[in-house]
Formats: sequence, structure tokens, C-alpha cells
Amino acid sequence: MNLTDITKIRLLSQQIAQTKFQTPKGIVSWMGAMQAQDYAMAKWGVGVRLPNSTDQAVGTALNNGEIIRTHLLRPTWHFVSADDIYWMLDLTSPKIRSSLKSRWKELELNETVFRKCNTLIEKTLGEEKHLNRNELVSEFKKNKIEIKDNRASHLLLRAELDGLICSGTTKDGKQTYALLEERVLKTKSLTKEEALTKLAMKYFSSHCPATLQDFVWWSGLSASDAKSALEMVKSDFIAETIATQTYWFTNSFSFMKNNTESFYVLPAFDEYIISYKNRSAAFPGGINNKAVSNNGVFRPIFVVNGQVTGIWKRTLKKEKVLVETEFFKRPDKNVRNSIEKAFEKFGKFLEKKIEFK
Repeated sequence: MNLTDITKIRLLSQQIAQTKFQTPKGIVSWMGAMQAQDYAMAKWGVGVRLPNSTDQAVGTALNNGEIIRTHLLRPTWHFVSADDIYWMLDLTSPKIRSSLKSRWKELELNETVFRKCNTLIEKTLGEEKHLNRNELVSEFKKNKIEIKDNRASHLLLRAELDGLICSGTTKDGKQTYALLEERVLKTKSLTKEEALTKLAMKYFSSHCPATLQDFVWWSGLSASDAKSALEMVKSDFIAETIATQTYWFTNSFSFMKNNTESFYVLPAFDEYIISYKNRSAAFPGGINNKAVSNNGVFRPIFVVNGQVTGIWKRTLKKEKVLVETEFFKRPDKNVRNSIEKAFEKFGKFLEKKIEFK
């Protein structure tokens, strides 16, 4: 087995090449969590793994609270299944809070400020139910809570990490916040060992082949906790050394080599790339800084036979989507035509016609 095989297997395990799920919630639950700071692109991240789905269907799952968008794992936005939100927050939020201590100190945010803000948020959302960021910030101002230097973002982030708030319904085209316990019924807590086991099982099943170092990166866990988690599940997996790295596969995984070409259009910050610390398998000749910038921006990509071969951007119009592609090297006619055909799925997802610039 080689690095090319790794990418082909990941296309399968991540449900890109084929899927066994029928709902957006099923996809998100299988993936464990999906990075989602770019909301529109993140919805396509679900859609590309769910044939015949639409942007509206994924949005409905979010509005209904089947999928939650909040800060998890690494301190950034993620989609997570409502079934997993509580135990995953319990497991990962302490490490995130600890990593932000120095920044909070710089911003003069302490426990007294956080308690005051959380009390205000709980009261406000208890009355108004779903409010967007600007509406909540307005409440901060009314109650003389300082919001300069991006303090408002950290106040809302802390409320998410405390399990107080999460994504609400879309209102007037804007994302809102709502009280988590009003969106998702509180579930029984897991022990730390149970949560570690569950997280490791989800990650290595949905992202295999993957290394321990990949899991540490994706989960945001300490190296010791991640190692313990792998130890607790490794009887369900097999290990193989490829290019000096130890990769883990599910025991039940079956991979048949074939020469069928594959072409996929993936969103910015997609799990296919961002969920691994070592991303070299997907980049022939080394990681291209047009796809992954030095400051951590992951652009929309297209993938040919498991390899990232270019980037794209889109401009939304009323009835169509203008797409501009950039290949890393000049493609032949077959590749270009196949990539353009792959974009048809993106158009169907948005229920708009694709037009190439």
C-alpha cells in the first residue's frame, strides 16, 4: 500500500466516493465533527457526501437542531450531530478554555466577566429565543459590557464552550444563537474514558487511514489523552506502516484497487484535507500554498484520483453560479471536462445553473 492508496481509501471512508447515509445528520454524526467556519461551504461539505441533497435540506437540518454549529475540538466552528454535542463539549471544551487563557487575560476577561455575560445571554435568549450576533452585542452594550478588541467574539465563544448557547435558526438570512438546552434535550453524561473511546472510534472509522498524530491535530486533545483513546479502540482497527508512518484502518474495511478515475469538487476547509496533520498524500509534489496558505486558509479544491489538482471560487447570482477554476498544471481535455461535470453536482445542490467564467 502507498500514499495514493491512502487517498482513495479516505475518499471512501469519508463518504465522498460513496455513502451509506441518507440524511445530513447521519453524515455529520459519522464524521464526528466537521469544520464549519465558512457556513455556506460547510453545508456543501455535507452535500458532497450526500448525493441528491440540497443546500436547503442541510439548512433545514440545522434550523431543526438536528445538526448544531458551535465551537468544538480545536477552537473553531464545527458542525456536530445533536446526539453528540453534550459529551463532545464536556470532553473538548476544558482544553480549549485552557488554550485561550493568555488571550483572555490580555482582553481582561475573567470569570466574573464571563459569569455576568452568561447570565445576560441566558436571560436575553430565554425571552427572545433566537438572536443574531449583532443583536446580542447590542445587549452587551446596553449592559455596559466592553466589546472592543474582539471581546464580543470571545464572550460568545465562552458561552458556547460552557454549553450555554449554540446555533439557532436562520433569521432574515443571518445565523443566530439560541440556548443549547432549548435546542437539544440534555443527555446523560459520559465518563472521560467513554467519551475518549467514542471520539476515537468516530475519527478513525470516518477518516481512515489516519495516524495518531492526525487524531491529536483533529481532536484538539492532549497527546496523552489521544494516545489513551487510541489504545482503548485499537482492537477494532489494524495498523500498517506506510512511508515510516503508522496508519490505522477499521478491521472491517475492504479496499479493492481499480483504475477508475474519480473527480470531486470539495469546499473550503473540507475534512478531506484539514482533518489530517500530515496532508502530503493528497498533494502530489508537495502542498500547494494556493490551496493551503501559510496563515491557515484552506481554499475550495478539486480532487482528481484522490489528488488535489486545483482550486476554485464561486460567485452566486440569482439563478446561476459563476465558477472560476485554477489548475496547478495544465489539464488535458478529459480532466477539464470531468471537473466541469463534477461541478454539476454543486449546481444541483444549490439548485442553480453552473456557468464557468
